[in-house]
Amino acid sequence: VAELLGFNSCIQSCLEYLEAVPWVGEEEEDKVVSSVLRLQGEGIGVTPVLKRISSNVTNPPNDTISHIMELVLKSNEERGRREMKSVVLKLLRENNSLPSYGGPADVCNETVYTLSRSCLDSLLSLFKQAVELEPSDKSMDSREPVVKQIALEADNLSWLLEILADRQSADEFALMWASQQELATLHSKLPIVSRHHVSCITARLFVGIGKGELLPAKDTRQLLLQTWLQPLINDYNWLQHGCRSFDRKVVEEGIGRTILTLPLEDQQSILLTWLGSFLKAGDNCPNLQRAFEVWWRRTFIRPYSDAQGNVPQSDSSMASKQQD
Repeated sequence: VAELLGFNSCIQSCLEYLEAVPWVGEEEEDKVVSSVLRLQGEGIGVTPVLKRISSNVTNPPNDTISHIMELVLKSNEERGRREMKSVVLKLLRENNSLPSYGGPADVCNETVYTLSRSCLDSLLSLFKQAVELEPSDKSMDSREPVVKQIALEADNLSWLLEILADRQSADEFALMWASQQELATLHSKLPIVSRHHVSCITARLFVGIGKGELLPAKDTRQLLLQTWLQPLINDYNWLQHGCRSFDRKVVEEGIGRTILTLPLEDQQSILLTWLGSFLKAGDNCPNLQRAFEVWWRRTFIRPYSDAQGNVPQSDSSMASKQQD
C-alpha cells in the first residue's frame, strides 16, 4: 500500500521491521524476498533486509561444505554425529534436485573423494594396529579404543559413499574399495565384532551396482567380487543378526545382479564357489539362488551363439513361421 501511495517513509519503516522480525517458514520468506526484490528494482535501498539471505563473503560455498563435512567426520559424539550426517545428506540431496546442479558438483565430489581417501588411510592404519594387538593382548579394554575407531571410520566411509551414490558419482569409490587387497587380508585376521562394519560398505556397493546407482567398469566389478565377496560371506551371519539396518534380501539381490553383469565364464566361477559356501553354511551365507538360476538358464537352457548369423532356436522357428 505504501508503495502504491509513494509513501517512502512508510516503506522504510516496513523494511526496518522486516529486517528485525523472524520470517516463519519458507512460504513467508519467499513472500518477503519477492516483495523486497521488487522494491530493489525501483531503486529503494533494501540491502539490510537482503543480507539475511545473501552474503558478500569471498569463500566459495564448497569450502564451507568441506569444513562442515570435516567437523562431522571428526566428531566423537555418537548422537550428534549421526543426526548431522542425516541432516547434511538430506540437504545435499536437495541440492542435487536443483536445476543449477552440475556447476559446483565436480568440486563437491572432489571434496568427498579427498575425505574418503583420508578415512580409508585411517581405517587401514587402525586395522594394522588391531592385528598387532590381537596376539599379545586379548583383553577388551586394550582393544576397545581401536575397535570404536574402526567402527567410526567405517561409518564415515559409508556416509561418504551414500553422498556419492546420491550424486551418481560413486564409480571411482567402487574402484578405490575394490583395490584394498591389504585391508581385505587384514579383515580375516580380526574377530567379527571388530571388522563387520567394513562389510557394510561392501554390501552397499553391491546394492548400488544392482540398482544401477553405480556403473563401474567390468574390471572393477570383477575385482570388487574377487576382493570383498568372501569377507562379506564370512561376516554374513553377524550382519543379519547384529546390524539393524542390514536388509538381507536387498543385499542378496545386489550381489546377484553384480555377478550377472560379468562374462558368463566369470559368473560360473563365482557362483560355483558361492555354491560350495552355501551348501556348508546355509542361512549364514548369502542366498544367491536367483542369480544361480539365471546363470543356469543362460548356460544350459538358452545359450546364445557368438557365431555371426546364428540366433536362438526359438527365434529361428518364429522367423520361419512368419515367412510361411
